[in-house]
Amino acid sequence: MEGPAPPRPTAGRHPMQPSKAVRIVIVGGSVGGLAAAHEMRAVGAEAAVYERSSGRMEARGAGIVMQPEVEALLARLHMSARAVSVELWERQQLHLHGRATRYEAPQLMTAWDTLYRALREPLAGVCYRLDSALRRLRAEGSLVTAEFADGYTTQGHFLVGADGIGSVTRRLLGGAARLSYAGYVAWRGLEPEAALPGDLLELLTGRFTFFGSDGMQMLCYLVPGPEGELTEGSRRVNWVWYMNVPERELPRLLASRSGKPYTTFLPPGEMLPDTAAELAATADASLPPQFAELVRRSDVFMQPVFDLSPHRMVADHAVLIGDAAGTVRPHTASGTLGQGRPGRRSPRRGGVATAWGSSEAGDVPGSR
Repeated sequence: MEGPAPPRPTAGRHPMQPSKAVRIVIVGGSVGGLAAAHEMRAVGAEAAVYERSSGRMEARGAGIVMQPEVEALLARLHMSARAVSVELWERQQLHLHGRATRYEAPQLMTAWDTLYRALREPLAGVCYRLDSALRRLRAEGSLVTAEFADGYTTQGHFLVGADGIGSVTRRLLGGAARLSYAGYVAWRGLEPEAALPGDLLELLTGRFTFFGSDGMQMLCYLVPGPEGELTEGSRRVNWVWYMNVPERELPRLLASRSGKPYTTFLPPGEMLPDTAAELAATADASLPPQFAELVRRSDVFMQPVFDLSPHRMVADHAVLIGDAAGTVRPHTASGTLGQGRPGRRSPRRGGVATAWGSSEAGDVPGSR
């Protein structure tokens, strides 16, 4: 359990406390769920967040381009976007043999863990319950009841599903949409700037650097350090290399050192040596020498890109946001944009129609 615990339920149930405030149940404690909690609190609602992870959340992305909507949310929390971002001044295109073409383009860059911390800390007094895997939803009069895998239940007047691309909330609301592989993967790295040679760091610092050729694109920029550090020498170099990969190759590329099966994300440290060697050879043959060196020096992780078309984003007293509602491809820089604007219209008390009645994760189509 992280943060203040909700009152201990009687017989496994967390009863509604007498209150005039609308109570919002938020399923998913990542950036989208935290943004939703802030937005709901801004209109006077009480928010409680339930996250399925049992420990520290793992970032599946690394660098984030600061967007106006996220900057506006931070401003409402009395934070400056610059306080959580590395400032860039130029964009540069690397050509295959290493020559750079540059132009002025100021931009702010942050990181998933930095943004998560910035949104989480102001919610220190809000219920944030870990190890809460959603199992069942029920509509009971004016209330929504959520039951979790450990038997814990809670109620609210409105429910926000912010539980990501594998959303259980979406399945329970009847959204049995299947993920569709987009045809490419994102190889990623997030390295301490102090670990890189000076000439490479000099090329990358203060610049959004990119390269593109048939079937691939690579981007690189600096982001805050692991604890949000912005001082020179303490930041990180974030890069992503998008590459077309046939779907039949995914099981081989997602095979791990630990033997743990992965289908949507291969964490740092899990790539097999043969895969790492193959990737390094491809980098030497296909990328500018500076980018090839960066790949070789990195603890690479990988994320296949999937499409999920929006499907029934709104139900009676329930809504889906972010990747739970539908995916946006990462190279558009719109993923966090969608998380940062879940909507501010105040939910109202009232009857909950039984359009989705009572649903259980193991019993609805597409849940297995």
